[in-house]
Amino acid sequence: MFTLDHEQVVIRRGPRSGLPVIVAVHSTALGQAVGGCRLWHYTDWQDGLTDALRLSAGMTSKCAVAGLANGGGKTVVAVPEGVTIDAALRRDVLYDVADVVDSLGGLYATGPDVGTTPADMAVIGEHTTHVFCKPAQRGGSGDSSPHTAIGTLAALRAVGRRIHGTPNLAGRRLAVVGLGSVGEKLARLLAAEGAELLVSDIDPGKRALAEELGATWSRPDQAVAAEVDILVPAALGGILTERSVSNLRCRAVAGPANNQLATPDVAGLLHRRDIIWVPDYVVGAGGVIYALTTELHRGTADDALARVQAIEGTVSDLLHTAERLGTAPAQAALELAQTRLRAATSHARHPVPSPAHD
Repeated sequence: MFTLDHEQVVIRRGPRSGLPVIVAVHSTALGQAVGGCRLWHYTDWQDGLTDALRLSAGMTSKCAVAGLANGGGKTVVAVPEGVTIDAALRRDVLYDVADVVDSLGGLYATGPDVGTTPADMAVIGEHTTHVFCKPAQRGGSGDSSPHTAIGTLAALRAVGRRIHGTPNLAGRRLAVVGLGSVGEKLARLLAAEGAELLVSDIDPGKRALAEELGATWSRPDQAVAAEVDILVPAALGGILTERSVSNLRCRAVAGPANNQLATPDVAGLLHRRDIIWVPDYVVGAGGVIYALTTELHRGTADDALARVQAIEGTVSDLLHTAERLGTAPAQAALELAQTRLRAATSHARHPVPSPAHD
């Protein structure tokens, strides 16, 4: 029997665009649900629904492990194959998204994701206040990729400490697979740390970055199987399959790419091979942490940056817990998220009584 563990799922045919707009609210146990707006082509709109359900649940775990007072949600606009999103249609789509988000009355706020940008969030913001990561000049925190990269670096230091006994990455060999917005920034940070880099991307034009950083260039399939200390997936998901894991020659895998596991059982395969895998929703949380802290929770930039850098401590604690219990870091992260969600749900069901007054 199909079980829906989401609080709400709204599916609406956009009145302006005619495209399916899906908003999945997985949980508000910890607070307002948040999630990116994905504008992507799908063979069938139900594939977009599957994405929305899966990604919103992952966002709940990301927020819970990061200690954020937010739950998980997701917006997906399922664009049929062959439909081109020109400027006029794009604006119609974004207004349709804004209407659905606003109809939830603050239960959920959306931000950028695959296919959307901070500028798009400004357009959505014309019709709803429940949006984050607008451009800085429009009152938002802008591009989240710099802080995603900073948070990933913090996670890699924790992994380095677990492997080598020190967070110092100088001289350590890392393979960064994917040199997009986050991957390029992360590669630059790692180069500045003195790491020995092997970098890869499906775009051969990115080879110039390798030359600039003094890194070794490789094809993606070669980079995944390279003999390195840490493999850093920083592109689209699905990189870790049963076949690719059997060919890994690294001690750990930790990167910001979403949905790295082709199937959930791959996590167990990594654990049996004694390869540390830190879940992507932990490693790549920096951008979300910074945006939500500064925009939705009204914290200062310094507060937000400190919370991003605290990912190092979060990953260290997870690795320590996993080692102590003889389990995988992925299981330790899942149990931490579930513990925090259960505590929040229990508190909501059994509120602390107000003090009596004479």
